[in-house]
Amino acid sequence: MLTVTRDMMLPTAITGSYPRPLWFDVSLAGRSFKSAMGDSLFREQYLDAVAAIINAQEAAGLDIVTDGDSRFDLAVGGKSWFFYPIERLGGIHGHRDTSRGWMGRHGLRPGKILWEVQEAYQPGIVTEKLTRGPLEYTALWQVAQRLTDRPVKFGAICAPALAGMLWNEHYADDKAMILDLCDIMNAELRELAAAGCPLIQVEEPPHHGRAVRPDCTEADLEFMTEAFNRQLVGVDSEIWVHTCWGNPNQQRVHWEVPSYERALPHLLQLNADVITFECASSDGKDLPLFAQYKTDKKIGIGVVNHCNTVVEPAEHVAALIRKALEYIPPERLVVTTDCGFGREGLSRRIAYYKCVSLVEGTNIVRRELGLPEVRVRAADPALYFAGVGEGD
Repeated sequence: MLTVTRDMMLPTAITGSYPRPLWFDVSLAGRSFKSAMGDSLFREQYLDAVAAIINAQEAAGLDIVTDGDSRFDLAVGGKSWFFYPIERLGGIHGHRDTSRGWMGRHGLRPGKILWEVQEAYQPGIVTEKLTRGPLEYTALWQVAQRLTDRPVKFGAICAPALAGMLWNEHYADDKAMILDLCDIMNAELRELAAAGCPLIQVEEPPHHGRAVRPDCTEADLEFMTEAFNRQLVGVDSEIWVHTCWGNPNQQRVHWEVPSYERALPHLLQLNADVITFECASSDGKDLPLFAQYKTDKKIGIGVVNHCNTVVEPAEHVAALIRKALEYIPPERLVVTTDCGFGREGLSRRIAYYKCVSLVEGTNIVRRELGLPEVRVRAADPALYFAGVGEGD
């Protein structure tokens, strides 16, 4: 149900995560968020961090903002994306060693950075029926939304992806476990939407990652679509789906970026209003695919890369948007980042100027199309004490 972006032309947003301020040095460490907000030190640091992250996005001119995923602990390789919910679900006890685990097919070994990331990812063991715990997505969104008048997009891992970090010792098969997870997430997302959250982003359906594996069948892809959509029944909000090719510690899981080609028709069957695709890392090589499939969904393209520290020039961003417009009409195009900026790999300054470049590049294309531009406060020379052109 397009609500926020229905009448927006080339709206801009980031995926979600943003580097933590260096002084934000406390973590939830498994605690309930509402309980932790009774801790004066955590409350002050958390509120100030979210305010700073939202302010940076507003100064860059982004139309839609996020809370930076600030609930996540500073853990190796973005581990909290999986483990924030895992630590708060009933039915999980203990963990398994992953030294030969879920990324073995990528040829990892000691001496490679992703081996160290994998070593820190220790799947939770499901020993009983999974039950909903204090995920508290509604409270997290409320805290962020009270800090801004711009719409706050709240994002969280989808159930099928979360299942990849669980070791099933209870259910007859993984499909049964995934469906229970979907029902838990559905209840959480329905509550979040009912509270007024305008944009909910359900992250990383496994379709594209699974589709590049030779053992993936069409039946597998169809089940993942069924499961993913089960999470969204009755969720009365604008729904975004984020896809990318992995972001552990700002590293590429695939050195050569794969194609969405096989997965795309299945992804377009997801009950979402906006689907985002990683395009900056591949220079938009998959964009011609969007000419092959009819859809009324909006398509989000990543125009800045989360896996390098170089801030893309605005003209580079504009060139990628122009390329996308060859295949996607402007009324259905959303401009975003390939993935989140994470908590370890990028500094706040780099993330900030990637946001600025994203909006300035979008403004170039808006100007070419005769559309209104957005003010980028961060680029106003009147607000800097080093005058433009001085010192030449």
